[in-house]
Amino acid sequence: MNPSNHESSDRLVREAERKSITSISRTTAWQLERKGLFPKRRQLYPQSNHVCWLLSELNAWVSNRESIN
Repeated sequence: MNPSNHESSDRLVREAERKSITSISRTTAWQLERKGLFPKRRQLYPQSNHVCWLLSELNAWVSNRESIN
């Protein structure tokens, strides 16, 4: 794997883009995350409500979901 490709796939993704990538609602993502079935969100800044996900983790989740269906 080319290191530059790896870096671009590990960028941070905010909620609107997460929803577009995964096609699931915020509530569904939260429920799946609590069950360990969805990538964990990360706090963007300490002690803030701003959260994000790693694009690589979301892409892996989508790929895994597509292979199951």
